[in-house]
Amino acid sequence: MNAPPRSPERASAPRTERSPTRSLVLWFPDWPVTAYLREPSATAAAKAGAPTAVFERNVVIACSSAARDQGVRRGQRRRDAQAVCPRLVVIAADDARDHRAFSPVVTQIEQLAPGVQIVRAGLCALRARGPARYYGGEAEAAHVLLAVLAEQGITGVRVGVADGPFAAEQAARAARADAPVRVVPEGESASFLAPLPISVIDASPGMPSAAAGGELAGLLSRLGVHTLGGFAAMEVDRVRERFSEPGVRKHALASGRDSHPVQPRTPPPELHRSVAFEPPLELAEQIAFGMRIAADEFVAGLGAVDLVCTELRVELTGDRGERSERVWLHPASFDAAAVVDRVRWQLAALREAQGTFGSGVTGVRISPEAVDEASHHVRGLFGAGPDERVHHALSRVQAMLGHRSVVTPVIGGGRWLAERQVPVPWGDRAVTAKERSRPWPGSLPDPLPATVFPEPRLVEVTDIAGSVVSVGEREVLSAPPAHLEAAGRRRRIDAWAGPWPISERGWDPLRGRRAHRFQIVDAEGAAWLLICEAGEWRAEGRYD
Repeated sequence: MNAPPRSPERASAPRTERSPTRSLVLWFPDWPVTAYLREPSATAAAKAGAPTAVFERNVVIACSSAARDQGVRRGQRRRDAQAVCPRLVVIAADDARDHRAFSPVVTQIEQLAPGVQIVRAGLCALRARGPARYYGGEAEAAHVLLAVLAEQGITGVRVGVADGPFAAEQAARAARADAPVRVVPEGESASFLAPLPISVIDASPGMPSAAAGGELAGLLSRLGVHTLGGFAAMEVDRVRERFSEPGVRKHALASGRDSHPVQPRTPPPELHRSVAFEPPLELAEQIAFGMRIAADEFVAGLGAVDLVCTELRVELTGDRGERSERVWLHPASFDAAAVVDRVRWQLAALREAQGTFGSGVTGVRISPEAVDEASHHVRGLFGAGPDERVHHALSRVQAMLGHRSVVTPVIGGGRWLAERQVPVPWGDRAVTAKERSRPWPGSLPDPLPATVFPEPRLVEVTDIAGSVVSVGEREVLSAPPAHLEAAGRRRRIDAWAGPWPISERGWDPLRGRRAHRFQIVDAEGAAWLLICEAGEWRAEGRYD
């Protein structure tokens, strides 16, 4: 039996697409500048309104209105921006800073209109239907959000409402300072987008890139297509042949058929815990006892979302307004007992500071600074490994004797070998490779001596005639070294190298130092690192 022929209309029927969802987009112009100004570390000049620009790879990515008035523009090279504005405050880009400042803003928006999607720091979207029905219209909802943001000191925000997030974002960017809300009527997104330049199809953040590495706009411009309307007029089949599915997706955006709905973020749970003390407490043991229930709830709250805390922030508030804040680390993860210990250790450190925290404690707040998946910290099937048993034992000693009772030596920065050995309390972050690699002019390069004397040992280096060798003003030796006398023994020097000068604090007559390093090998094959300072020889270390 022959099957019935397929209908040509059915065979070529296009795939159905969801209709665009009415979306509301809030755009915060020059958010990297705003985020920097909201940081406590912002310079006084920037806070006072001086021209400010944020640079990434020496290119302007955002600038303040004062900088724009001086001729600074996005995309400028740093030298060009400083040429037109010599007083420009230069700020390095910091994506973490931008998101850190943007997160509380989004939380404030979610209090009025839940379901916010963060496209990037400074740009967020939400579905317009719910806020519009609650506040009596799309424009009314936008003005309510702007009013709340203005109360928080955030001004200059633009709001766009249209069919789909892409068109709503372009509407927000088309809004003006005197009319910060731009509403594109339903069904008119295509006509609104038509005159916009084709470059916005690639410049819009959060949009998928074209098949040609995100350079679709440049290629279309070379083909004579300069607007979104011109791109939308092209046949879908021709676009698919040349640019594949990513090109079809951008063709739909240019046509006002943005079928991707807003994807709301899931607000993070409230993981912090706070305890208030009335009347204020002064004894560390009383405060630690009062924190036990809060610590249990803190750890249980993290466990409810399958997380553990690896970095803990402890904030203490005094009766006279004093504040103490510190981030504590843990080699594994914090349990309730470890949280209480950190609170007690921080209080002990404040008491040792003699007057830093002179009144009683009225409140303690604990919050996770960094978390990890709980599955990464599950104990083994056959018990804990040796590392965990060692950590448990050392933590018990710390809990009984104090935070600095157990330390581990790590290599730090510095010019002198003795100061490069840094004792770090167990559980704290060790000195990172970046900190060790900071420039230390005069520091000894690798390989370092295996034995380092805590205090350089007094030795004597003499020439063949028995006179002490000295270093002249131009780094010239009085005579070649011939003998080394150390620990009561006299050794012949077979090889030597140096001198290498070390100069510290030349501007300070009291603390300034100038010395010369030498490496020598004696007749027994032992290699020494020596220092000659003010005519006196000392051994800093030995190459074992």
